[in-house]
Amino acid sequence: MIVLEDLNITGMLKNRRLARAIADVGMYEFKRQILYKAEQAGVQVLLASRWEPSSKTCSDCGWVNEALTLSDRVFVCLDCGNVQDRDANAANNLAALAQ
Repeated sequence: MIVLEDLNITGMLKNRRLARAIADVGMYEFKRQILYKAEQAGVQVLLASRWEPSSKTCSDCGWVNEALTLSDRVFVCLDCGNVQDRDANAANNLAALAQ
């Protein structure tokens, strides 16, 4: 199974600092190719909602840190003490959705 997170690309393109890098990646084409190739190979693709708090939720205990901002690169759980890279935490949460 492949898990893709639906992101607000239009909103991200409004950020002057990120716009060029995001536009160069071609995220729509990447998603289209993944869906196409997965269908050919018989692999399931799960699209996680853009509203899923994957990076704000502790992958160990499920506590949600509503105060986490985009500039915070480390996730610190105030409930269980888990400390991880924000992106690794989000990846763990998305992987848990597949199960």
